[in-house]
Amino acid sequence: MAELMMPLRNVFQWVSELPTSIAIRESLFFSPYLTVAHVISMCLFAGLIVMMDLRLLGIGNMSTPFSEVQKRLFPWQMLGMGLSSVTGLTLTYSDPMRFYVNIFFWTKMLVMVLAGINAMAFHYITYNSVVRWDTRSTTPFGARLSGALSILLWAVVIVSGRLIPYNWFQN
Repeated sequence: MAELMMPLRNVFQWVSELPTSIAIRESLFFSPYLTVAHVISMCLFAGLIVMMDLRLLGIGNMSTPFSEVQKRLFPWQMLGMGLSSVTGLTLTYSDPMRFYVNIFFWTKMLVMVLAGINAMAFHYITYNSVVRWDTRSTTPFGARLSGALSILLWAVVIVSGRLIPYNWFQN
């Protein structure tokens, strides 16, 4: 396993030595503002995801058809995801070796991939039949499952991200 991770470690090490990576890492102002921007954009993204997921679960916003909820929230979700991605990648770029050895960082990355797979599965499988259940108070099992998984997965992403500074597993 260590042999498989060596090329990735080399890339992380190379990035950590780039002048811009060092400049961001050593900045008194940019780095903290970057962290705040990442947290705010994650709040925007996660809050809007939860709103849609609660509709899928049949708990919230039941007077609005799901397709309308999705149409209104999706552009804002994509804005939140875009801002979170840019700020998160920049945070990782700024101190890659700190993240490379962090189990919580890798947990967050893995769970984000799983959340993306869940969203794609919902979009390509369950959402195809939205006309049949759009205005119903009870959504199909697949929609409820997707909504519940989404809330769970994004909660794990947020908790893992919050635990990154407290990596007690690091050597």
